[in-house]
Amino acid sequence: RQGNTLAWTTAGNSGFKGSRKSTPFAAQVAASRVADVVREFGMKNLDVRVNGPGPGRESAVRALNSAGFKITSITDVTPIPHNGCRPPKRRRV
Repeated sequence: RQGNTLAWTTAGNSGFKGSRKSTPFAAQVAASRVADVVREFGMKNLDVRVNGPGPGRESAVRALNSAGFKITSITDVTPIPHNGCRPPKRRRV
């Protein structure tokens, strides 16, 4: 179990579709589903990795904390481009 991901979920995985996926409540529900799975493994300390911007990041971490887990680290794993794709040309009206 050392180093492997034990559980993960998304808002779409938790039954939310469309614009409801990007709400803090959807992130809270997804985090509580992860908490249920991780509790079966007998874990008490968590290393949390969040991906992407959005309103649900803090509420997901808060839901895991209120579920009784001790969060040892929070890591942002959002991919950052090293200059990436060319942006579309500016709109002139």
